[in-house]
Amino acid sequence: GRSSEPSVAMEARALCLLVLVLASVPAGADKQYLGLSASQCVVPAKNRVDCGYPGVTQEQCNSRGCCFDSSIPEVPWCFKPLQETECTF
Repeated sequence: GRSSEPSVAMEARALCLLVLVLASVPAGADKQYLGLSASQCVVPAKNRVDCGYPGVTQEQCNSRGCCFDSSIPEVPWCFKPLQETECTF
């Protein structure tokens, strides 16, 4: 039905606003990502697409052009970054 569509748009917009806030941190804060902006690695746990393999290190993960975040158990720690075009309203 139509009732589910607005909530998805709102969720996407909220995520983009979160990304914009996080993207405004000082430039030095995203040095750990090779060629990625910190905002590209703000991927909700449920949306993460695994990019590594069991036991992958941060260095190995980043060298593949992927994000590493080990703060959430039971989800991929090495995962594909968001594309810069995610935030289209």
